[in-house]
Amino acid sequence: MLDFSEDELEELRGESQRAYDLDRAHVFHSWSAQKQITPMVVSRAAGSYVYDGEARPLLDFSSQLVNTNIGHQHPAVVQAIKDQADVLCTINPAHANDKRSEAARLIAERLPESLNRIFFTNGGADAVEHAVRMARLHTGRRKVLSRYRSYHGGTEQAVNITGDPRRFRNDMGDAGTVHFFGPFLYRSEFHATTEAEETDRALTHLRRTIELEGPQTIAAVILESIPGTAGIMIPSTEYMQGVRALCDEFGIVYIADEVMAGFGRSGRWFAFEHFDVVPDLVAFAKGVNSGYVPLGGVAISDAIFDTFADVAYPGGLTYSGHPLACAAAVATITAMEDEGMVENAAHLGEAVVGPRLREIAATSPIVGEVRGTGMFWAIDLVTDKETKEPLAPYGGSSPQMNEVIGRIKAGGVLPFANFNRIHVVPPLNVSEAELREGLAVLERAFTEPI
Repeated sequence: MLDFSEDELEELRGESQRAYDLDRAHVFHSWSAQKQITPMVVSRAAGSYVYDGEARPLLDFSSQLVNTNIGHQHPAVVQAIKDQADVLCTINPAHANDKRSEAARLIAERLPESLNRIFFTNGGADAVEHAVRMARLHTGRRKVLSRYRSYHGGTEQAVNITGDPRRFRNDMGDAGTVHFFGPFLYRSEFHATTEAEETDRALTHLRRTIELEGPQTIAAVILESIPGTAGIMIPSTEYMQGVRALCDEFGIVYIADEVMAGFGRSGRWFAFEHFDVVPDLVAFAKGVNSGYVPLGGVAISDAIFDTFADVAYPGGLTYSGHPLACAAAVATITAMEDEGMVENAAHLGEAVVGPRLREIAATSPIVGEVRGTGMFWAIDLVTDKETKEPLAPYGGSSPQMNEVIGRIKAGGVLPFANFNRIHVVPPLNVSEAELREGLAVLERAFTEPI
């Protein structure tokens, strides 16, 4: 943790107040009613901690937007960005450069052999946009199927593919998207009582959706391998393999959205590895360089690559494969490998987070279910364990939920909250001691009367 002298604290507070005042005067925030927010100033960050405008440390159980997978200010990545800036800050993406080439190699090495080509984007939403465009051009079809309770990005196509309330005011009904129910036994749409029933009925529902929409009109099915913001609902292996089989049967491209779940978050390099499936396209971002410089991309199968081998792909980005971003990616992936961060996430998820959350759930009156893997966990909060009534409505919040969030922050932890859920998504290299400290704060927040 960082230490500050009195002079440093005074200077930091002045900087933070100026930052806040200018923010309120000039900055337009995403997903917000502009006059209703009082954004917290983050003045510094290091490791698993961020520091507010008063230099108060907060254990970052959010990894910001679940993207700082290697924590804050990792020295190897910071140095790589500095070194790259001395050599080449930016370049036309039509030219080759060493860091983009090396980043592509490192990413491809961690994917199945058939996913060997990488198209770089600026983030996750445009990775999804380009994956969809590739699928449509490859198949000559337009429709894209995605599940309810999903998030795929905030750009025009991606937000229409999204299956949560952020889509509603952006959805004009002409984006060529169709939504279906995915498996989620705790809140089953299929009246299932077992995981096997949930899987079977969800696959039957998807098959019927494909048949009734017309397979010949469907370009792609896109799935978050493990849905992230929507609730970390881990599907069964049989479900994911069933989706792959349906795509093969009907000539549909299978797009894996690994923007949040990828690069070690689930305890594997990519979350689809848990299910022994191989997608046709993989959209990624966030953890590829821990968000230090914006970067995303699409991993492309050989079959889809061949579509554009002799016919130009009609798409591109000024900052595709930006040298600073790719230098950060090379350093991030190397650090993750050298320091065993993926293995650390898998181990701590199994040995610490899972058991501890299940203990909390057994005694807390408001924890309905816990679920997850690696450093990727959701705590489903309810008003009643029997009825499973959410502590906040779908698409909204509640005074009770705000109370819980306030308690967590007062305890020195920065949470990731969505509707009625708290997610446990710290950096992959969080220490066991830090993890236990944060989980103890959550336990107190969930067991005190509301």
